[in-house]
Amino acid sequence: MRRSFFFALALLLAANTSGQEHEHGAKPAPQPAEHQHDHDHAAASLFAPHEGSGTSWLPPATDMYALHAHAGPWELMFHGNAFLQFLHEAANEHHGSTQTGSINWVMAMARRQLGTARFGLRGMFSLEPATIGGCGYPNLLATGELCDGDSIHDRQHQHDLLMEVAAEYERPLRGALRWQLYGGLAGEPALGPVAFPHRPSAMPNPIAPISHHWFDATHITFGVVTAGMFSSRWKAEASVFNGREPDEHRWDLDLAPLDSFSGRVTFAPTPAFAMQLSAGHLNEAEAGEGTLPRIDVDRVTASVIYHRRRGQAFWANMLAWGRNEERGIASHALLLETSVTYAERDVWFGRFELNGKKAHDLHADEFHTTLFTLAKLQGGYTRYVARGAGLLAGVGGEGSIGFVPESLEPRYGSRANLGVGVFVTVRPAAHKM
Repeated sequence: MRRSFFFALALLLAANTSGQEHEHGAKPAPQPAEHQHDHDHAAASLFAPHEGSGTSWLPPATDMYALHAHAGPWELMFHGNAFLQFLHEAANEHHGSTQTGSINWVMAMARRQLGTARFGLRGMFSLEPATIGGCGYPNLLATGELCDGDSIHDRQHQHDLLMEVAAEYERPLRGALRWQLYGGLAGEPALGPVAFPHRPSAMPNPIAPISHHWFDATHITFGVVTAGMFSSRWKAEASVFNGREPDEHRWDLDLAPLDSFSGRVTFAPTPAFAMQLSAGHLNEAEAGEGTLPRIDVDRVTASVIYHRRRGQAFWANMLAWGRNEERGIASHALLLETSVTYAERDVWFGRFELNGKKAHDLHADEFHTTLFTLAKLQGGYTRYVARGAGLLAGVGGEGSIGFVPESLEPRYGSRANLGVGVFVTVRPAAHKM
């Protein structure tokens, strides 16, 4: 029943947005100056500023943090972010830890024209299997996936070596309407907002959200095919994919049947906004306890991303809500994220989260299936001190407070638990076309 509902929802949304386009006719409407700027950028480059992770969208008024090059008919773009960090998020000997390591990823993309169509190849990689020890880096109240035969808690698991190995193809359909096909051995289905490594509101922050598994955990999916239609302001798409979480062996591909599905609609009414609504059924997403069968997850997400530039300041924000249902138990997450960049030199960032999590996920098994409402407030600052070869190098720090309910205070030692971190970081500068 749930599968039919999600599949019908995806088709209905796609049909509705397609119908709206045809109601306006094949001739595109005049665009305001802001949209014309985005159009001029697209004419100069095969990579548009609004493109996020997978096939998701950012607002058109977004800087591109990347290196560009050309090789014959191919246009190349390289992204990345690397931190060398020291983190201390330890409430007591059972929750949290202290660690030095490196959070990192790098991405390469290549595109070319094929007549009126465009074809591209994408690869994204991380060395975190080698640079993050144990079951992940300290992140108090974070949960998800397995390590050493048990569920991970108060840590964020490493990314896999192969984060994306995919291809894409798009061409005109009618007037301003285009269609797109995306897929690969590793990639991201049409589910959730732009993944946190690619959001400007989260990019300066080395720490993943504790609500990651309610929004964008599928940004590394081993097997995915997505089809969609879009114009300059909206996009409707549907995916079939392998919804199972990656295992703890981070160097390989965990391929499995494409028996999960999702649908997403994105709307960018102005250059400053991008809004998405998505839903999906993840078949056998999570490993069961002991010998129990794997667990299906039904996920719904909604988000609004807002970007604003004033002078040398760039302000990036996201507000998102997510809902997971597992074996009839529903939990919710709310995320507010922001960053302010001034002159590509000084960056302030912050995040607030409310998240419902099961007692078992926190290893508080004496409470059985009880859901706890947790909160985490985090903020930090980065100062970029060097620039060269299109890259920025900086130093920064972050602090957090993880809030637990009174019933969990004996386990964590306090209802408000502090965390701190310091880091050095390297990433591409904003690319100006």
